[in-house]
Amino acid sequence: MSDTTIRTKSEVVLIGAGIMSATLGLILKELQPDIKIEIYERLDRAAAESSDAWNNAGTGHSAFCELNYTPEGPNGSIDPKKAISIAESFEVSRQFWAYLVQENIVPSPENFIKSIPHISFVWGEKNVAYLQKRFTALQPNPLFKQMEFSTDFAELKKWMPLVMDGRSEDEKVAATSMAIGTDVNFGELTRSIFGYLSNLEGVTIHFNHEVQKLKQREDKSWRIKITDMASGQKRKAYSKFVFIGAGGGSLPLLEKASVPEGKGYGGFPVSGQWLKCTNPEVIAKHQAKVYGKASVGAPPMSVPHIDSRMINGEKALLFGPFAGFSTRFLKNGSYSDLPLSIKPNNIIPMLAAGIKNIPLTKYLIDQVRQSPKDRINALQEYVPGARSKDWVLERAGQRVQVIKKDEKEGGILEFGTEVITTADGSLSVLLGASPGASTAVSIMVDLVGRCFKEEMATAEWQEKLKKMIPSYGQNLNENPIFLEQIRKETAEVLKLNN
Repeated sequence: MSDTTIRTKSEVVLIGAGIMSATLGLILKELQPDIKIEIYERLDRAAAESSDAWNNAGTGHSAFCELNYTPEGPNGSIDPKKAISIAESFEVSRQFWAYLVQENIVPSPENFIKSIPHISFVWGEKNVAYLQKRFTALQPNPLFKQMEFSTDFAELKKWMPLVMDGRSEDEKVAATSMAIGTDVNFGELTRSIFGYLSNLEGVTIHFNHEVQKLKQREDKSWRIKITDMASGQKRKAYSKFVFIGAGGGSLPLLEKASVPEGKGYGGFPVSGQWLKCTNPEVIAKHQAKVYGKASVGAPPMSVPHIDSRMINGEKALLFGPFAGFSTRFLKNGSYSDLPLSIKPNNIIPMLAAGIKNIPLTKYLIDQVRQSPKDRINALQEYVPGARSKDWVLERAGQRVQVIKKDEKEGGILEFGTEVITTADGSLSVLLGASPGASTAVSIMVDLVGRCFKEEMATAEWQEKLKKMIPSYGQNLNENPIFLEQIRKETAEVLKLNN
């Protein structure tokens, strides 16, 4: 019987058609127009998992309103370092997206990004004191210069009428607001980028194709076995470099690659749900992203927020997300994902992380047990006048929190985004969740620097990077005049508030 396997060769293979692969593919194609790229996605379209608008918070994560990026230290202090780093990364994304619009790579910016105030809202004396300290730590930094803080009831009512309606004026409340926040439809942006890439010479995108095996060959290149899920056709792709950006599907693929850098990694899946408003009058009353404080033990993706969104051209109002537990690693995954991911090299880190994160386990059990009334009660803490008849439950995305080996602890649960790159730079894998999409450009530029070292050092690549990201190589928080100029320019191109 003759072998009907299709064989292809390329310089780059991207696994997963989300915002990360789209960003990396485009950066590489801009830096080296003749580069040959193949993209494989197991679903029938791009951005159908974590990058989709319903599966993603859509907050331009810039640390303007997300309180989990500025936890209170044991001595009561607030360290602004992580928030500054995320805000810096988001400015890099804004510059890259502005470049895409200017070069007509993506159509009008209104399709994927809009201005919306980012507000942090708390109640109770202790939380008000925390928010005041957070404001004091952040506002002196140029990136947060426009942040406003208020405990004035009338002022807060102007910022977020829906949230303040029905509250007692005696209640101890506080909020910060950043008018230059954004709402980003990462699904729309991802599909636009892939639409552009698919028309370029040397780029092929294969949907309904599942990667079965990855093996590094003696010459350090990779052989990838793939099945066309629609026809059953087998493929073998040979490539010098492989990027795995498959959301929750990245961990099983990392395990299949059998590289030493992947040993000891595990994953803990967390599912999500939103309450979605169905009453147009209520939707029209709210125009902000209002983030609160997370419950004890909650993962970062579960920070509660009442959120004005633009999805598929329509204004939407969501509250949540409510976390849950599922053994699937993807929304369209299998219930066997978690059990099959447990290997001899990661069982100890996973058990150690589980023992040390009892509050998370308790939190997830409580969330799973919630009744519709419990969810409405949680909503009413943010929207006192909310009525159950105006809200329906909508399934959100699936995230896999990273568990990794730790010499001291045995294993730790990582809530951020983790990039694993092999020593030879031939394979890079993205694990984790928040704040991934918003910081995709910084993450991918850093990855290119590690995996394409020689090319990155050339004057040609450096010059092109500065064209795509004018602040490349500079720290905007330390250059307030340059920051102001960059924000003004990107705001004009992306049609945002400066």
